[in-house]
Amino acid sequence: MNRLSVAVCGALMMLGTAAYADNVAGDLPDQLVHKTADELLATIRADRATYAKDHTKLYKMAEEKVLPHFDFVRMSQWVLGLNWRKATPEQRGRFVAQFRDLLVRTYSTALLNYTDQEIIYRPLSVKPTDDDVLVRTEVKQNGGAPNIPINYSFYKNKEGAWKVYDVTIDGVSLVTNYRSVYASKVKDQGIDGLLASMLDSAKESHK
Repeated sequence: MNRLSVAVCGALMMLGTAAYADNVAGDLPDQLVHKTADELLATIRADRATYAKDHTKLYKMAEEKVLPHFDFVRMSQWVLGLNWRKATPEQRGRFVAQFRDLLVRTYSTALLNYTDQEIIYRPLSVKPTDDDVLVRTEVKQNGGAPNIPINYSFYKNKEGAWKVYDVTIDGVSLVTNYRSVYASKVKDQGIDGLLASMLDSAKESHK
């Protein structure tokens, strides 16, 4: 795998791990990431062949165990930026659903390609009053290549649960990256055009 592929796989693996552990009472974001990593990786190893043959099961696993804990509404708002305000409630709902499906598919593919690179967890200091924190990690590379820094943005919602709303891979924000791509598409095709292209991509991936 190349450097970017390793980064994406590592980032999505850990992002999903953090989401899976979201309901562990009392755990801080870095503890959430670390605590469930072994368990989730063991699950993938045990069923990798099955998931590789049946992507429907793979997507279902990602949806049920991992992605429901993402704050997709917040992520969608930031990804669309000013276009979120211009969108109708119906368009917003469709975008959140399509963006969620995109991340399910991306995450699922990453699970199958992940090759157990060592993950280094950086210390995290959190005050009781903090409601937004950054978890810093690195994916160790083989052959002496530089480690890939991966940072996770968490916020605490009104219910007191920590939620993931962005991940930065080697200095590139997932939300900012999609925001740039989608802004260009909305400019050329409009919001409905963007939604149509996202739906076409989803249908193609499900074949």
